[in-house]
Parts: sequence; structure tokens; C-alpha cells
Amino acid sequence: MAPYDDDWTKIDDEDDEELQDYSIFEGQRDVILFCIDCSESMQALYEDPNDEDAQTSNLAVALEAAKQIQKKKIIAGPNDSVGIMLFNTTRRPDAKGAGGYASEIKLGTFLYQPISLLSASKIKELMLLLDAAKEDPEELVREFPPKKDRKVPIGDVFTSCNWILRDGAPKTATKRIFLITDDDNPHQGPGSEQLRNSARTTLIDLTQSGVTVEPFFISTEDKPFDVSKFYSSVLLPNNILDEDELEQDSSVLSESISISRIEDLLAQMRFHESPKRALFSVPLHLAEGFTIGVKGYALITEQKKGSYKYFVDTGGRMALANVKTVYVDEDRDAEVDKSKFFFGSAPGSTAASAEKEDDDQDENIGARTVKADHRPFYTAEETRAFRTMGLVPGFRLLGFKDAGDLAFEDNVKHAYFIYPNEMSYSGSKRTFSALLKSMINKNKIALALALMRKNASPVFCYLLPQEEIIDDNGCQIDPPGFHIIPLPFADDIRAAPIQEAFRAPPDLVKSATEWVDKLKIKTGTYPPDSYRNPALAYHNEQLEASAFRDEYNPEDFEDETEPPISGIHKKAGKLMKAWKDTLANDESANIVSVPTTGSKRKADVSVNEAEIRSYYDNGSLEKLRVDQLKEFLKSKGVAVSGKKADLVERVADWFTTN
Repeated sequence: MAPYDDDWTKIDDEDDEELQDYSIFEGQRDVILFCIDCSESMQALYEDPNDEDAQTSNLAVALEAAKQIQKKKIIAGPNDSVGIMLFNTTRRPDAKGAGGYASEIKLGTFLYQPISLLSASKIKELMLLLDAAKEDPEELVREFPPKKDRKVPIGDVFTSCNWILRDGAPKTATKRIFLITDDDNPHQGPGSEQLRNSARTTLIDLTQSGVTVEPFFISTEDKPFDVSKFYSSVLLPNNILDEDELEQDSSVLSESISISRIEDLLAQMRFHESPKRALFSVPLHLAEGFTIGVKGYALITEQKKGSYKYFVDTGGRMALANVKTVYVDEDRDAEVDKSKFFFGSAPGSTAASAEKEDDDQDENIGARTVKADHRPFYTAEETRAFRTMGLVPGFRLLGFKDAGDLAFEDNVKHAYFIYPNEMSYSGSKRTFSALLKSMINKNKIALALALMRKNASPVFCYLLPQEEIIDDNGCQIDPPGFHIIPLPFADDIRAAPIQEAFRAPPDLVKSATEWVDKLKIKTGTYPPDSYRNPALAYHNEQLEASAFRDEYNPEDFEDETEPPISGIHKKAGKLMKAWKDTLANDESANIVSVPTTGSKRKADVSVNEAEIRSYYDNGSLEKLRVDQLKEFLKSKGVAVSGKKADLVERVADWFTTN
């Protein structure tokens, strides 16, 4: 049966994007609270590496990083909020200070910028402060006098952060704290253990309210930062170790960032600028009655330009216009409730008659009757059930296979990454960790049936385990978890059009290998977050200049993805030239294999007279194709010109007279 022209199985885009985890909608707004240490060591002056005649401090660079993040977010995420809190300072809120936070936060902490929506005036205030600090390096010391006696307990710092986020951040937003300090052991002497336990307890309360703490530890050659002295036992590791393992190895702090060069602070923050939002949160059924919770993430997402907005002139000011799409019944000129929508083919004569007959019956969606030769209609729930095959979102473990059974051609779609969700099922981390370790030790992969969202189609997938990798500084390179690799169905795989290929001779391979080895990345990996999309960066820089009313010179734009041509030729120019000479002398390089194209099979238009007469007797000659009608008329010596209606009339006339 030929399909209808309309894609009648398509449900509204808004419903199509509905995920099982509703937090993806609620957590679109991001809140960052910069928590910056103002101690004497943070305000100690040193030569600015970017300016020979100027001095700077760790505090100035931290504030500069906060300014840069705000300038980027005001373009890419105007609905996000940013605040700045300083600790280990004697400054207290004044008349122009923190507003309602004066009586809330602890002593030794100061809210320089309350959490609020990003604005150009707010960023300009910080820019003026940093400009003044460049002119007079002592400006920050006068503005935020460091606390010279006992330092502020870290537990009080977390408590102040909790109060600030509680009063200033939306409840449904993604809340994060960027902790910046250079002191690896803030609590020494008597009572240090009690302060350590208090800080950890306060941090647990903070994380249970949905706040994530991301530390940025400043380390120098003269003063290396040792996380094992204090923070490894206070900050919660963002891994899947259970409580027993954490007690055995309390020094694990996988997501800490130790910055050996202070100028790398902003570069490190680029990796953490965007929050990690789960695409779905579903159960993982390991066996009958044995279920854990997991969250799924997309490892790579394309960043696009922000959508434009409509504004309306209300007379006194320009207000943002809310865009809303409604469906209107033309006959009644009234809005139609989306829950009453039906999905089917495009309205025609048969559909109209079916609708007319339906109006004569009582409204009973569960007992519709569709007569012969009439097209059926379905509700949104029924159409969704066709797509999901009656399954609910989740993963169902089907079995295990050897890791070698995963072929390269099986990965036809981008993979997802799942992580345990302790909030949905207690014990998920412990079970997830045990399953992951067992599969890694046995070199196995898992086969599962997955439905990742309510309106998706179920797919079979492989669960590929990944072991956690940590570098020498304790920073996490690869997180532990499972890669979800959707498997293709039979019709998703096509055979290669070329069955044979010419391989390069050994001398040509060796010549190419030499210059490729010369141009390899030293670290062995390419960090995409370190290089901005040049088209987006150029667009955002122009918007930024417009927002701050600055002049923009397009010639000053720097494309970070542009290859260093001179360096490449200096490093491997001779080797590349030798490879090109070898390639030019290779005869097999000039041979081109042309894929064979299959001949298109002609449609079968043969029909017998008895079959045509049956259509004539039933009054349904119009159901025949034009080529079939022409073939029949040609066999009877009748003209075959004209439209389909003319052909049908000639066939009917022939049967009438014969």
C-alpha cells in the first residue's frame, strides 16, 4: 500500500522534544557564584606576564576571569545569573552594598555582586574596578582589606554561599559555585579537625539542595597546591565510588583543578562555563525487580547563535514580546485544544465523508469504527504508542558479549554517556560501579533495549564501559561510565559501492608516516573546548562591542582554529615535499575506481482484461495507475492521450460497448 503524501505520524515539534527528565526544561537557566579568596597571599603582587610595566595579583586575575565569563554569558546566555562573593576580607556591606544580604552572610565574607541577571552596567562596574587596579595595584587591597588574623572557616564560606543562592537564584536553575583559592590548608592548629568536619557537613547540605562546587586551585612553583592537606577530605568527589570506597581512599578528588600558571585560569574555566545538563533520566533494569537509576548526557553538542527576539513598543519602553503558537478552527474562529487533535492523512473526499459520519455518532474515542475505503485517524497518544511500541522510557539489560564483537560499522549514530542517578534509586552508584568494574575486568560489553524519551522509538544498543582516567595532578581526564552506542537495523547499513581498492605501496606509506609523526599533538588529544568556533566568536564579539558601546575593528579578530602554516612548513616542510614527490611517481595513485551502478528496474504495468473489468464492475477504475490504463488502451487500439480522467472514461466506454 502506497503511503500518503502527508507525514501523518508526525506529532507537534513541542511534543517530539519532550523528554522523560523534565529538569532539562526547568534547568535551562544557569547560576554561577564566584567564591574568591581575598587573603594576603591572593593579593600579593607580582609582575604581570601580559604587561611588562604592570603588577597584578591572583585576586585581580580571578576577578578578570569572572568578568570574562560574564561578558561571554551576556551574549550566549542572557537569562543566566552570576554573582561574586569574597571571603577572608574585613569589608562589610555598606549603604551601596549587598542589599538584603547584609544580615545573612557570615563574618569575613562579602557579597560584591549579588546574584542577578547579567547586565552591561553590572559588568562595567567590575571593569572600572579592574582598570583602577591596573593603574594602582593597591586598589584591591583598599577595596577588599584582607583578614590578617584567623581565616574564615570554610564551613562558614559554604553557609554564606548557601544563603546567597537560596535568596538570589531561581529554584529550578542549575546552581554552581566556582571556588578560587591558593591556600591548600586554611585550618591549622587546634580545632582543625572540627573545622574540617564542619566544612564537609555544610558542603553536603549545600549539594543536597542542588548546588555543585567546582574548585579552581591556584598552584605556583614556589607554592604548589596539595589537595591532600585539606580539600580532598572536604570536597565531594564527582565520581561513582560508594561510601565504603571513599572511606578507604579519602584522597580521591577527581574534579579538582590545580592551575600551575595563573594565566590558565580563564582557559580552565571555559571547560566548566556551561553546566552539564542531563538529556534524560531513566531507570536501568538489570533483572526482574532489580533496577537502578541513570542519567544520560550528550558528549558533543553544536553551539549555535542565539535566537532573535521580538519587542513591542508599549509607549514608554520596549517590552519583550512573548511568542505563542495557537491553532484556530477556521469555521468557528476559535482556538482548538491540542488534546483534541487527531492525526491522519490530508483531508479529502473520503476523509470528509468519514468525519461527517463520525459527527452523527456519539463521541467515543475508544470505539471508533472505520468503514472500508475510509482512512483512519488516531489521537496523539495512539500515535505515540505506535512509535514507542508500548514501552516506557528506560534501559533493559538483555545480556553480555565480548568487547571484540563491537564492530566499527555498528556506530552509525552519535553515542550518549550514562552515569548513575542516586536520587531516583538508592544504591545506584554502588551497583553501577560494581557492574562497570566487572565488565572492564572481563572485557565485556552489554546489550540492552533502550527507550530514552517518551516520544522516541526503541533501539537496541551496546553499553561500552569506560574506566576513569586521572592525570598526575589529580584532574579527571575521562569519567567512569557507559557509552550508549545505538545499533543499526539491517536497512541502516549499505554495502560499499567499490568492492576493490588500491593500497599505497610501503615506501609511500613510510614517507607519509614521517611527516604525520612530526605534526602530532604533544598531549595526544585535541581539546575542542580550547578553540572557539570562529564564526560564533566573530558574531559574539560584534554583539559584545554593541552591548558595551565600544568600537569594533574586524581586523583585530583572531581565528584560533587557523593552522600555523609557517610552523607546519618549518617543522615538516621537507618531509611533505618528499612525500609529494613519491606520490607523483606512484602509478597506482592515478587509478580511479568507478563504482558500478545498478540498472533501474522498470515498473510492471502488465494487467489482464479480467482484472480491469473487475475494477470497472466495482466502479473503481480511478484506482488504476496511468501507465496501466495506457497499456490496456494501447492493447485495444484506443488513443492514450489526455489526462487520467480521459483515460478512465475511454476504458469505461470500451467495456460498455464490448
